[in-house]
Amino acid sequence: MRTELQPPRTSQHARVIIADDHELARAGLRSMLEHERNLEIVGEASNGREAVELCARTQPQLVLMDMRMPEVDGLAATRAIKDICPSASVIIVTMHANPDYLFEAIKAGAAGYVLKDATQQELITAVRRVLRGEALLNSELATQLLQRLARETARPLSGMPERLTQREREVLRLLAQGMTNKEIAAALFVSVGTVKIHVEHIIAKLGVSDRTQAAVRAVELGLLSGPLV
Repeated sequence: MRTELQPPRTSQHARVIIADDHELARAGLRSMLEHERNLEIVGEASNGREAVELCARTQPQLVLMDMRMPEVDGLAATRAIKDICPSASVIIVTMHANPDYLFEAIKAGAAGYVLKDATQQELITAVRRVLRGEALLNSELATQLLQRLARETARPLSGMPERLTQREREVLRLLAQGMTNKEIAAALFVSVGTVKIHVEHIIAKLGVSDRTQAAVRAVELGLLSGPLV
């Protein structure tokens, strides 16, 4: 089952796709978000293949993705979506925060996860944070995942992005430690607004959709020398 709704009413609305093979789960997520200001659900998918097809047509800003789905699972769908719609952020919706699954999801391109039993406020907060470019993972978990990724990355990827400034590298290292913009600003003695601009530049230069994937790309490119903490 694939449901494609009307085109977004205005470009100021963040376009959202919901992908889950259970109709009740999709309905629950939709009911929590459909009346939120500046959010617009532009499609629903019951498997990963449909989710990828919807993303190709609607170019959403955000996808809420179930991990376990028929035909194409959430991980494979996330990889495909990041290929055809790299600016879209993907939040994995899962029953359990299994560290191995979460690690694979982050490697596949996800910004983070929410649990299926999350409250409406927790879901909305997660969606808003990702759309604002803020971190969804706490600092301890982010560091653990990136340390594991660094251990498993045999050699840096080839093809360097646009050169980062020294200040951008400093912000990137703190970002990779899971720090918020406010925490980075305090550490570097600059304003939160200045940090926000640096983060936006880093995301653009690395060609990623969000700060989680900026940290992942930095590890893959070997931009974070030395320990992450």
